Amino acid sequence: QVQLVESGGGLVQPGGSLRLSCAASGFTFSMYRMTWYRQTPGKERELVAQITSAGGSTNYADSVKGRFTISRDNAKNTVYLQMNSLKPEDTAVYYCNAWVRAMDYWGKGTLVTVSS
Repeated sequence: QVQLVESGGGLVQPGGSLRLSCAASGFTFSMYRMTWYRQTPGKERELVAQITSAGGSTNYADSVKGRFTISRDNAKNTVYLQMNSLKPEDTAVYYCNAWVRAMDYWGKGTLVTVSS
């Protein structure tokens, strides 16, 4: 059974940093691309960052380039999202995603609130 569990969200002031984690289980983590999405009320879910199975290639939404970094530790079955220079518009629920054996899997999300 594929499970994705996000953690690390919280309240942070503008300009601050947070690191999100997504612990994966139920599949061979090292074989699959992983993606972080985010969603705010009334808006569609937005791709934030993506990393290939071995971590050799990443891509980012234009809105987070230069501020966010996605990484993974295949030995720990975990993908991370380091978020720096946070802005109020980064406030959202952040979700971890994996496309495994032709099925789309999502975690329950972790809330990030950027506010003074």
